[in-house]
Amino acid sequence: MINLKKLISAALLSTLALTSFAQNGVSPSTNSPYTRYGFGQLTDQGFGSNKAMGGIGYGLRNGYHINAMNPASYSAVDSLTFIFDVGFSLQNANFKEKAYQSNVKNGRFDYVGMQFRLLKGLGMTIGYLPYSNVGYNFSTSKNITDKATDEVITSTSTYDGNGGLQQAFVGLGYNVLKNLSIGINTAFFYGTIDHTITNGFSNSNAYLSMKGHEITVRDLKFDLGLQYTQNINKNNKFTIGAIYGIGKKLNSKGINFNELEYYNSKGSLSVLSYSADTLKNCFEIPKTIGAGLTYIYKDKLTIGADFTLQKWGNALFFNKSGEFVDRKKISLGIEYLPNKIGRKYFKRIYYRAGAYYSQPYTKINGKEGTEEFGASIGLGLPLFLYNYKSFLNISGQYVHIKPKVSGMLEENYLRINIGLTFNERWFMKWKVD
Repeated sequence: MINLKKLISAALLSTLALTSFAQNGVSPSTNSPYTRYGFGQLTDQGFGSNKAMGGIGYGLRNGYHINAMNPASYSAVDSLTFIFDVGFSLQNANFKEKAYQSNVKNGRFDYVGMQFRLLKGLGMTIGYLPYSNVGYNFSTSKNITDKATDEVITSTSTYDGNGGLQQAFVGLGYNVLKNLSIGINTAFFYGTIDHTITNGFSNSNAYLSMKGHEITVRDLKFDLGLQYTQNINKNNKFTIGAIYGIGKKLNSKGINFNELEYYNSKGSLSVLSYSADTLKNCFEIPKTIGAGLTYIYKDKLTIGADFTLQKWGNALFFNKSGEFVDRKKISLGIEYLPNKIGRKYFKRIYYRAGAYYSQPYTKINGKEGTEEFGASIGLGLPLFLYNYKSFLNISGQYVHIKPKVSGMLEENYLRINIGLTFNERWFMKWKVD
């Protein structure tokens, strides 16, 4: 058994290092112009094993991995076990619009969590997951003619955005009956998002205008979960899972501002006018309904499917409804473990794959903007020779974002997800004769 103090130190150092990487590495963590809309790009809510299986999780129930997608799964944790899980990702993004192409590399901190049993049948998880990311910076230019002087002036609009929403959560899962579990995640939901558009001109005598908005959120968020497992026979069983995310108006603030600047006699910018409109509690998160089914054969083969519906169409954004559309997602995943206690290392590796299709929640120019396709493949590599519960989870994801309107930007992502799962018997009582 690994020394407790050493494992805690390693876990804390890993978390600090990954957090530092996320804060000081390549910024922003996404470069998608589509994050201009709404709360930005919604992130995967799963940990390492979920990401490798196409993002499924509602029906996954495994005491060796943290499954934050359904808090009812927490009750599966072993009474002697403490799980610590941390992960980050690296990605290469390709953006294509007609003849224009560019590639951008990014890295980000994805999640951290710990899980343990409180009482018989009651498991607890504490963790952190990002909810959305915003990050873009691009410019467009056009030539205009000053009617008074016939001078041709270049007008440049610069779009800039950054920030995101985060959630630090505590969850409980409880075995109500032998095959039935319920759970709840309670998250502190917080974050700030900034969007600005700056309009400038090549003529130094022209004014410089800036407009944009800022979103600030500080509130609690609640997600409920349920799982039911039915044994068909000795070798076959299935688990049905369901979740319900409670939609609510958020404790939040929205600021819309306009600023006009000019170049003074010293050649520096001075503010000519500034106006701002501040709104309180003007944002909502939607209610979310999800259901999943997994089939397990001999605790070796797991096949699952999930469906998610988020009712964004009814959610308020700056006190306006109808700004978004309902988001639907279908995910498929498979996992194969030859022999978790086998003598050969390759037989103790988890082999995973998955795919998904999603319709994002944002509108572009009043219309549904994009659709998203993704595929993944990954491995769960045992970290130690005789410990089949601690893993290095590695997966590769390909994501294609296709615009529904011709002529718009097409995005392709190649993403590497890396996660460390420490699963140790910390609460074992040793008996000495």
